[in-house]
Amino acid sequence: MLGTRTPPGAGSIQEQTRRRNLGILLRHVHLGGSVSRTGLAERMGVNRSTIMALTAELTAAGLVREEPSVDTGRAGRPSLVVRPESDRVYVLAFDVAVDRLVAARVGLGGTMPERRQTVRPRAGADLDRVVDALVRMGRQLHRAAPPDSVCVGVSASYCGMIRPGDGMVRFGPDMGWVDQAFGTELGRRLGLGLPVAVGNEAHLGALAEQQRGAGLGFRNVIYLHGDVGVGGGIIVGSKLLDGDGGYGCELGHMVVNPYDGRPCGCGSRGCLEAEVGERALLDAARRPAALFGREAVRAVVDDADRGDPVARDAVHRIADWLGIGVANLINLFNPGVVIFGGMLRDLYPGAAAQVRTRIATNVLPVARERVRLRISALGDDATLVGAAELGFSALLADPLSVVARALPRPPTDNPHP
Repeated sequence: MLGTRTPPGAGSIQEQTRRRNLGILLRHVHLGGSVSRTGLAERMGVNRSTIMALTAELTAAGLVREEPSVDTGRAGRPSLVVRPESDRVYVLAFDVAVDRLVAARVGLGGTMPERRQTVRPRAGADLDRVVDALVRMGRQLHRAAPPDSVCVGVSASYCGMIRPGDGMVRFGPDMGWVDQAFGTELGRRLGLGLPVAVGNEAHLGALAEQQRGAGLGFRNVIYLHGDVGVGGGIIVGSKLLDGDGGYGCELGHMVVNPYDGRPCGCGSRGCLEAEVGERALLDAARRPAALFGREAVRAVVDDADRGDPVARDAVHRIADWLGIGVANLINLFNPGVVIFGGMLRDLYPGAAAQVRTRIATNVLPVARERVRLRISALGDDATLVGAAELGFSALLADPLSVVARALPRPPTDNPHP
């Protein structure tokens, strides 16, 4: 009968809805941890029978499991909670900073059972050295994973401007990288048959802090990441602001001192990173050029805390430029929170008073009345956690398709199919 026909495209729409809901449910469990069926139904706005069906599919795929909740003291059968299969499903995540290389096995749900780290010398363009070190650590982590586990993604954070799609480092000024095929080369040498997703470290740090750190609960976030220079990530309406070509939010290259500013590695002068980065602080504190790195920065901050006048003046000077940059960003984006990560996490406690003074002086009252200033809750792992989330993104977008390509097939009773 005509009245019983399925409308054209209805099946595909239903399938798209089912796939989308599978991803949404898995994301809730991945980011929020164990949650009851009732809780999932409330968060997703669907009925419990739909949750049961979705959970059954994800359980069959080996992505989640259901277990009784802890005893709440209530009478009756304990409710079931849905948990991620953290030991069975993981990504390999890498973080390439100026001074260090980090690799980790990160389980679904954000657990980090194992990691490796090594020093990265400041030796200029070093693609081969970096990739060799990451491959060595990545293979160690892969071999050490439980035998029934599966790697569903490989991802990396890099301290430079990354071309979306292929992981090409277009520009990494601190180490002289220009158009280096980092993602492609890492994937080839790693040999796992998986593409390597690569993102800018500060962009990924912003996402990590918004999803798991100091920006949790905020829809509009600014993250400033200090290393040798300063990177940034801006989240607007819970979405990363990435720009037309993926190179947006280079907050470190916002010019704050155009007339007598320090030279910057990008070729300009007076950029935020030139005025507040590692070398600016160490020069202001009259430290020799042979001293550099996080320990040298912390030494200046500690000396300032102890009352050393030169160190104290250096921190105040850097804090003033930082405050000008933050004031500009608050006026532009009206964030709910500004987060300081990397080297700025060490500097900010001593700089907070001057940064707040600049905000009070230079930010519109209605824009500053609700903004919060926080240090990174994830510490030096913010960019690594962000890389891991990038690695899980394909799985969370289409769980069953990704896991079908990655998980080993279950054993069958019939040896001759």
